[in-house]
Amino acid sequence: MTKSPSTLGILLFGATMIVFFVVYYFFSGVDYFDISLKANAFVLPIIYAGTAFWSVKSYWSSHRVVSFKDAFKRAFIPMFVGGILSIVSIYSFLNFVDPDAKKLLNYQYVTRQKSEMDKEYQSARKILKHQKDIDELDQKYKERLPSFSPDAVKGKDMLTASHFSGYFAAILIFYVVLSLFFGAFFRTKTIYQEEQNQE
Repeated sequence: MTKSPSTLGILLFGATMIVFFVVYYFFSGVDYFDISLKANAFVLPIIYAGTAFWSVKSYWSSHRVVSFKDAFKRAFIPMFVGGILSIVSIYSFLNFVDPDAKKLLNYQYVTRQKSEMDKEYQSARKILKHQKDIDELDQKYKERLPSFSPDAVKGKDMLTASHFSGYFAAILIFYVVLSLFFGAFFRTKTIYQEEQNQE
């Protein structure tokens, strides 16, 4: 049975929220930001790509002719519906239901940035040979340090509506590219099969 793309989108939204709340309830500690980042980078793309594939494949299996447009829509709509509902829900949860979780994520984000800057500084300092280059690197490092002071990071917020819009715009590119791939892949298969049948 082929489910409608919108229904699959709602199911995808449910799966996304399950991942979000699993990370929230079980990993909301010192590694909350890192685990959230890993879930967003590895777990969710697999779930979304798998759902898009299943949506197109099930439609392709039950229809003799599938155009590029049909395959694209079957892949894109579930991801778009699931993605937009998830973004709005997660934004609302972090900003209105549990602002402390938002503060923790912001704090860990800044801490991670500082840690990465320190690592880059230390590794670059080991490579440099000339004192002039080392002095220049030290100067740049000292200039950046004040941006991580408690006063400088106090109002830093990476979970505003504009930031979420930016995240979704980036995710949207992933949806479009994946949908284009599935559209081309399944349309090509359909045309190839029809040519074989005509022979």
